[in-house]
Amino acid sequence: MSALEAMRDRRSWSKVTDLAPTGPELEAFVAAAGRVADHKTLRPWRIIEIRGSDRDLLARALNKADGKKGYSSKPRRAPLIIALVADVSSKKIPAWEQEATASGVAHMLSLVLDEAGFGVFWRTDDNTRSKALAKAHGLKKGEVLLGWLYVGGKPPRTRPVRRKTVDAAKHISRMPGGKKRRAVDHARG
Repeated sequence: MSALEAMRDRRSWSKVTDLAPTGPELEAFVAAAGRVADHKTLRPWRIIEIRGSDRDLLARALNKADGKKGYSSKPRRAPLIIALVADVSSKKIPAWEQEATASGVAHMLSLVLDEAGFGVFWRTDDNTRSKALAKAHGLKKGEVLLGWLYVGGKPPRTRPVRRKTVDAAKHISRMPGGKKRRAVDHARG
């Protein structure tokens, strides 16, 4: 499958089965996804692998961040949760670029996981950057939590998939002050 086909076919799976990649499989996927921004060895990111009873630590922290007691049910929705952490401590690289790189790793990782047969959905909420969640994830000074990839097996589909595609023309524009219409290259030679 080409990268274009992988991007076209990928979809979020809000419900997944208990199947998850092994540790070595995850390492191989992360090694590939880490190539997203390899200029100057830009690696302002890391992931935290959350499985089994470790999900209860996240469940408690989610509720604490919400001002509630007990455990959130959300972390039990997938056998593997991958927390995405950006390191924005570099003074040479703008924080937005460091976060964009970490986000790019997450999206590349979701593509390779999908291609390997795993369902993936990105999760975040208003409390993602809370002190409770930073503490639960053991974030260091200069690190920020971006969200989580929930990963599991793809359940069988009982109804046809309806795909909404982006109208690309609505997302492409010219520089202000430039030509009024886009010149389109219809043929490659």
